[in-house]
Amino acid sequence: MRKFVSGNLNYSSWSIRALLMARHVGLQVEEEIVPLDFPATTARLADISPSRKVPLLIWDDETVWDSLAIIEWLAERYPSVWPENPAARARARAISAEMHSGFPTLRRDCPMDIRSRHATPELTAALQADVQRVDTIWSETRERFGVRGDFLFGDWSAADAVYAPVVTRFITYNLPRSEIAQAYMDAVMAHPLMVTLAEEAAAEPWWIKYEAGVRSAGFTSSENS
Repeated sequence: MRKFVSGNLNYSSWSIRALLMARHVGLQVEEEIVPLDFPATTARLADISPSRKVPLLIWDDETVWDSLAIIEWLAERYPSVWPENPAARARARAISAEMHSGFPTLRRDCPMDIRSRHATPELTAALQADVQRVDTIWSETRERFGVRGDFLFGDWSAADAVYAPVVTRFITYNLPRSEIAQAYMDAVMAHPLMVTLAEEAAAEPWWIKYEAGVRSAGFTSSENS
Protein backbone atom coordinates (compact mmCIF):
# COMPACT_ATOMS: atom_id res chain seq x y z
CA MET A 1 0.00 0.00 0.00
CA ARG A 2 1.17 3.50 -0.86
CA LYS A 3 -0.90 6.17 0.84
CA PHE A 4 -0.58 9.71 2.16
CA VAL A 5 -2.96 10.42 5.04
CA SER A 6 -3.76 13.97 6.04
CA GLY A 7 -6.26 15.90 8.09
CA ASN A 8 -8.59 18.54 6.68
CA LEU A 9 -6.65 20.52 4.10
CA ASN A 10 -8.32 23.72 5.27
CA TYR A 11 -7.19 23.35 8.88
CA SER A 12 -4.33 20.85 9.19
CA SER A 13 -1.21 22.93 8.62
CA TRP A 14 1.16 20.05 9.31
CA SER A 15 -0.62 17.88 6.79
CA ILE A 16 -0.35 20.33 3.93
CA ARG A 17 3.35 20.99 4.53
CA ALA A 18 4.28 17.42 3.67
CA LEU A 19 1.49 17.02 1.12
CA LEU A 20 2.68 20.01 -0.88
CA MET A 21 6.12 18.44 -1.21
CA ALA A 22 4.74 15.01 -2.06
CA ARG A 23 2.78 16.65 -4.86
CA HIS A 24 5.75 18.80 -5.85
CA VAL A 25 7.92 15.77 -6.56
CA GLY A 26 5.05 13.89 -8.20
CA LEU A 27 4.93 11.08 -5.64
CA GLN A 28 2.55 8.41 -6.93
CA VAL A 29 0.47 7.77 -3.85
CA GLU A 30 -3.18 7.52 -2.87
CA GLU A 31 -4.35 10.45 -0.77
CA GLU A 32 -6.73 9.99 2.16
CA ILE A 33 -8.22 12.70 4.38
CA VAL A 34 -9.20 11.87 7.94
CA PRO A 35 -11.44 14.75 9.11
CA LEU A 36 -10.20 16.01 12.45
CA ASP A 37 -12.13 16.34 15.72
CA PHE A 38 -14.92 13.90 14.89
CA PRO A 39 -15.77 10.95 17.18
CA ALA A 40 -14.34 8.47 14.66
CA THR A 41 -11.12 10.41 14.10
CA THR A 42 -9.16 9.00 17.03
CA ALA A 43 -10.11 5.41 16.25
CA ARG A 44 -9.18 5.75 12.58
CA LEU A 45 -5.80 7.29 13.36
CA ALA A 46 -5.12 4.70 16.05
CA ASP A 47 -5.56 2.01 13.40
CA ILE A 48 -3.03 3.46 10.96
CA SER A 49 -0.70 5.97 12.65
CA PRO A 50 1.89 5.13 15.34
CA SER A 51 1.57 8.68 16.67
CA ARG A 52 -2.20 8.80 16.18
CA LYS A 53 -1.65 12.04 14.30
CA VAL A 54 -1.43 13.29 10.74
CA PRO A 55 0.29 13.49 8.35
CA LEU A 56 1.30 9.92 7.68
CA LEU A 57 3.04 8.34 4.71
CA ILE A 58 2.62 4.61 4.15
CA TRP A 59 4.98 3.35 1.46
CA ASP A 60 4.98 -0.41 1.04
CA ASP A 61 6.53 -1.68 4.29
CA GLU A 62 7.62 1.79 5.46
CA THR A 63 5.52 4.04 7.72
CA VAL A 64 6.69 7.63 8.15
CA TRP A 65 4.97 10.22 10.34
CA ASP A 66 5.64 13.88 11.15
CA SER A 67 5.86 16.51 8.42
CA LEU A 68 9.61 17.06 8.55
CA ALA A 69 10.31 13.32 8.65
CA ILE A 70 8.18 12.85 5.53
CA ILE A 71 9.91 15.78 3.83
CA GLU A 72 13.32 14.26 4.61
CA TRP A 73 12.11 10.89 3.33
CA LEU A 74 11.23 12.64 0.08
CA ALA A 75 14.58 14.47 0.05
CA GLU A 76 16.45 11.17 0.06
CA ARG A 77 14.71 10.28 -3.20
CA TYR A 78 14.17 13.60 -4.96
CA PRO A 79 16.88 16.28 -5.30
CA SER A 80 14.43 19.19 -5.69
CA VAL A 81 13.12 19.06 -2.12
CA TRP A 82 15.86 21.27 -0.59
CA PRO A 83 18.01 23.94 -2.32
CA GLU A 84 21.05 22.59 -4.12
CA ASN A 85 23.56 25.10 -2.72
CA PRO A 86 24.93 23.85 0.65
CA ALA A 87 24.63 27.22 2.41
CA ALA A 88 21.10 27.70 1.14
CA ARG A 89 20.19 24.12 2.06
CA ALA A 90 21.48 24.63 5.60
CA ARG A 91 19.46 27.83 5.97
CA ALA A 92 16.36 26.16 4.54
CA ARG A 93 16.58 23.35 7.07
CA ALA A 94 17.25 25.79 9.92
CA ILE A 95 14.24 28.02 9.25
CA SER A 96 12.05 24.97 8.65
CA ALA A 97 13.09 23.45 11.96
CA GLU A 98 12.46 26.79 13.67
CA MET A 99 8.90 26.77 12.35
CA HIS A 100 8.50 23.13 13.32
CA SER A 101 9.32 23.79 16.97
CA GLY A 102 8.44 27.44 17.53
CA PHE A 103 5.88 30.22 17.13
CA PRO A 104 3.43 28.94 19.78
CA THR A 105 1.48 32.19 20.07
CA LEU A 106 0.97 32.51 16.32
CA ARG A 107 -0.29 28.92 16.19
CA ARG A 108 -2.66 29.43 19.14
CA ASP A 109 -4.05 32.86 18.26
CA CYS A 110 -4.23 32.34 14.48
CA PRO A 111 -5.21 28.73 13.71
CA MET A 112 -5.07 27.94 10.02
CA ASP A 113 -8.33 28.46 8.12
CA ILE A 114 -7.44 28.95 4.47
CA ARG A 115 -10.91 29.63 3.07
CA SER A 116 -12.06 32.11 5.74
CA ARG A 117 -11.25 35.64 6.83
CA HIS A 118 -11.19 36.54 10.52
CA ALA A 119 -10.58 39.70 12.49
CA THR A 120 -6.98 40.42 13.41
CA PRO A 121 -6.44 39.21 16.99
CA GLU A 122 -4.97 41.47 19.63
CA LEU A 123 -1.33 41.96 18.77
CA THR A 124 0.09 41.09 22.16
CA ALA A 125 3.83 41.32 22.66
CA ALA A 126 4.15 37.56 22.17
CA LEU A 127 2.09 37.49 18.96
CA GLN A 128 3.85 40.57 17.62
CA ALA A 129 7.20 38.89 18.26
CA ASP A 130 6.14 35.77 16.34
CA VAL A 131 4.78 37.83 13.43
CA GLN A 132 7.88 39.98 13.23
CA ARG A 133 10.17 36.96 13.37
CA VAL A 134 8.34 35.33 10.45
CA ASP A 135 8.59 38.54 8.45
CA THR A 136 12.31 38.75 9.22
CA ILE A 137 12.87 35.16 8.12
CA TRP A 138 11.08 35.74 4.84
CA SER A 139 12.76 39.08 4.16
CA GLU A 140 16.31 38.09 5.05
CA THR A 141 16.09 34.77 3.23
CA ARG A 142 14.66 36.35 0.09
CA GLU A 143 17.32 39.06 0.10
CA ARG A 144 20.21 36.63 0.52
CA PHE A 145 19.08 33.50 -1.33
CA GLY A 146 15.96 34.27 -3.35
CA VAL A 147 16.99 36.95 -5.81
CA ARG A 148 16.77 34.61 -8.82
CA GLY A 149 13.19 33.57 -8.26
CA ASP A 150 9.96 34.28 -6.41
CA PHE A 151 10.40 31.98 -3.43
CA LEU A 152 12.59 31.88 -0.34
CA PHE A 153 15.49 30.26 -2.19
CA GLY A 154 14.49 31.28 -5.70
CA ASP A 155 12.85 28.03 -6.76
CA TRP A 156 10.12 26.34 -4.71
CA SER A 157 11.54 24.14 -1.95
CA ALA A 158 10.50 22.42 1.26
CA ALA A 159 11.03 25.69 3.12
CA ASP A 160 8.21 27.26 1.12
CA ALA A 161 5.96 24.30 1.86
CA VAL A 162 6.75 24.62 5.57
CA TYR A 163 5.85 28.32 5.56
CA ALA A 164 2.86 28.06 3.20
CA PRO A 165 0.38 27.57 6.08
CA VAL A 166 1.86 30.66 7.73
CA VAL A 167 1.27 32.63 4.55
CA THR A 168 -2.39 31.65 4.71
CA ARG A 169 -2.55 32.71 8.37
CA PHE A 170 -1.19 36.15 7.52
CA ILE A 171 -3.95 36.48 4.93
CA THR A 172 -6.76 35.01 7.03
CA TYR A 173 -6.06 37.31 10.00
CA ASN A 174 -4.64 40.27 8.03
CA LEU A 175 -1.44 40.25 10.06
CA PRO A 176 1.02 43.13 9.53
CA ARG A 177 3.84 42.49 7.07
CA SER A 178 6.51 44.24 5.06
CA GLU A 179 6.45 44.80 1.31
CA ILE A 180 9.00 42.02 0.82
CA ALA A 181 6.83 39.63 2.84
CA GLN A 182 3.72 40.65 0.89
CA ALA A 183 5.43 39.97 -2.44
CA TYR A 184 6.52 36.56 -1.17
CA MET A 185 3.02 35.77 0.05
CA ASP A 186 1.58 36.70 -3.35
CA ALA A 187 4.03 34.32 -5.04
CA VAL A 188 3.17 31.45 -2.70
CA MET A 189 -0.57 31.81 -3.17
CA ALA A 190 -0.14 32.02 -6.96
CA HIS A 191 1.90 28.80 -7.12
CA PRO A 192 -0.12 26.07 -8.87
CA LEU A 193 0.28 23.76 -5.87
CA MET A 194 -1.29 26.36 -3.59
CA VAL A 195 -4.00 27.34 -6.06
CA THR A 196 -5.11 23.70 -6.20
CA LEU A 197 -4.86 23.22 -2.45
CA ALA A 198 -6.87 26.38 -1.71
CA GLU A 199 -9.59 25.18 -4.08
CA GLU A 200 -9.67 21.80 -2.34
CA ALA A 201 -9.79 23.46 1.08
CA ALA A 202 -12.72 25.64 0.00
CA ALA A 203 -14.65 22.59 -1.22
CA GLU A 204 -14.23 20.47 1.92
CA PRO A 205 -17.53 19.62 3.65
CA TRP A 206 -16.18 19.89 7.21
CA TRP A 207 -15.71 22.79 9.61
CA ILE A 208 -13.74 23.21 12.81
CA LYS A 209 -14.42 25.95 15.37
CA TYR A 210 -12.11 27.21 18.10
CA GLU A 211 -13.95 28.73 21.04
CA ALA A 212 -12.46 29.39 24.49
CA GLY A 213 -9.76 26.82 23.88
CA VAL A 214 -12.26 24.14 22.84
CA ARG A 215 -12.42 22.69 19.33
CA SER A 216 -15.60 21.41 17.75
CA ALA A 217 -16.29 19.97 14.30
CA GLY A 218 -19.21 19.37 11.99
CA PHE A 219 -20.45 19.28 8.41
CA THR A 220 -21.41 22.24 6.29
CA SER A 221 -25.10 22.72 5.59
CA SER A 222 -24.63 21.60 1.99
CA GLU A 223 -23.30 18.25 3.21
CA ASN A 224 -26.31 17.75 5.46
CA SER A 225 -28.89 18.79 2.88
